[in-house]
Amino acid sequence: MKNRVNLFNLFCYIIIALTLVLCLSSCKTKSSKQEQAGLQKVSVTLDWTPNTNHTGIYVANELGYFKEQGLDVDILQPGQNVTDQIVATGKSEFGVSYQENVIRARSENIPLVSIAAVIQHNTSGFASLKKAGIKSPLDFEGKRYGSWDSPSELAILKATMEKYGADFNKVNVISGIYDFFSTIGKDADFEWIYYGWDGVEAERRGIALNYIPLKEIDPVFDYYTPVIISSEDYLAKNPETAKKFMTALQKGYEYCIAKPDSAAAILLKNVPELNAEQVKRSMQYLAKEYQSDAESWGIQKSDVWKRFCEWMYQQRLIQLAVDPNKAFSNEYLPQ
Repeated sequence: MKNRVNLFNLFCYIIIALTLVLCLSSCKTKSSKQEQAGLQKVSVTLDWTPNTNHTGIYVANELGYFKEQGLDVDILQPGQNVTDQIVATGKSEFGVSYQENVIRARSENIPLVSIAAVIQHNTSGFASLKKAGIKSPLDFEGKRYGSWDSPSELAILKATMEKYGADFNKVNVISGIYDFFSTIGKDADFEWIYYGWDGVEAERRGIALNYIPLKEIDPVFDYYTPVIISSEDYLAKNPETAKKFMTALQKGYEYCIAKPDSAAAILLKNVPELNAEQVKRSMQYLAKEYQSDAESWGIQKSDVWKRFCEWMYQQRLIQLAVDPNKAFSNEYLPQ
């Protein structure tokens, strides 16, 4: 009889314990939902698959910088759509794009606005295998160029060659080239790369390159790429939200600058399919480039916008001239 009582008591204790666990779990879930309910939901759409250009976004999300500003931020990929269209139509409040895209959009009466430069100077350029012997734009003649089919891409290549006295018509343009390492030296002799990603990866693989930075070809090509964008309509109606978003984002990129290895670990945690060593090397490179010589991260200069707006109009890449001072704004960055 005594054993039965003990078993009954034990059974009661187990039931009580389970009930308490379920209650605590329910309270915790409810509390978590209440906490999330107090945050304003916004999204930021990337321009491409996640990479080190986006690390500050992931850092701000992972370390709670967005939540500190009262924001619950979804990081989205564009899928089959173009980020500019997604942001312009209000399907995402913020996005990652390029200065040339913003200028083209505004020329077509699509009022996108760049609200921060992710990287202060253009870190892209023309790359080729060292053994190809392409040391100058003069050497582009008679070679195959691997193109990713950007509207302004070939115009920049043509202007570069003309500046050096080379004939653009002597270049064989191969369309639809997107992966540098699987095509360079096979399908194409030279391609356009971002050194902070493909350049450092070439170093890691021990592949010797000749690299011609765009910013050294002509100051007009030292434009902002990439940038953070929003729409005029959203910014006009939600200026405080935009300022909160940019305050958190600046903090995220400042963390990348100060602690590139830790920032790399955060990106890899969120995007584990990336090559860890490539991400680390890229972050060490970009830590010096995110802010570079600017007063603070994200700042954009009027003359950079003016030069490239005028160049795109002169090259007939846009049909209508664009007011550069309406295409960008620093007012949403922390003062």
